Amino acid sequence: MIYDVVITHTRRELIDRAFSHRAFLWLVDLDALPRLPWWARPFARFEARDHIGSPGKSIRENLDEWLSDRGIELGGGQVLMLANARSFGYVFNPLTVYWCHDASGELVCVVAEVHNTYGGRHCYLLRTDDHGRASVDKEFYVSPFLEVDGHYVMRLPKPGSRLSVTIALRQNGKTTFSATMRGERSPGLRLLLRRPLMPQRVSALIRRHGIALYFRRLPIVPRSK
Repeated sequence: MIYDVVITHTRRELIDRAFSHRAFLWLVDLDALPRLPWWARPFARFEARDHIGSPGKSIRENLDEWLSDRGIELGGGQVLMLANARSFGYVFNPLTVYWCHDASGELVCVVAEVHNTYGGRHCYLLRTDDHGRASVDKEFYVSPFLEVDGHYVMRLPKPGSRLSVTIALRQNGKTTFSATMRGERSPGLRLLLRRPLMPQRVSALIRRHGIALYFRRLPIVPRSK
């Protein structure tokens, strides 16, 4: 299924800056990826190389292996993935979320997979409460304007008719950055035509706002590797 969403980024460190844009995101079952009509296939593909693990295995196999290394066995339970799809040979997923269930249908954990614009990726294992909330230390370089310290406070309830995801970065006792994704389930595939090349647009917007911060002379945090 597809969600029509508004994504908002807000920065509160050194300068206050916020921007929002419309997008759409897919929620798919990793054991039953969408079978699209021929005309829609260039707009949406889901490939293992775009996510955690080996490109020679399926997304589900790679996720199961990653979880097993951390002592978690789903026993074949459903995994729902929220992500951008590969469109015309390109994809960029700032955040991919996996809701991982056991064979009885109970939610076992949530995995948040973060990508940066340098080609890196990192997964966070989250044990959410009944409201979908969890906290985890920041371990991955994302923005050249934010240190790799502090912790994320996340709210990731499983989507239904509506989607509402919030990520807040807490550093030195205050929220320095937050991102929200909010929207509603959209029937059919019309958003593929109304907003083509969505991953390309998301990547361009992130870079554009990074350039704007650079020209406002925010200090650069170098990558350690």
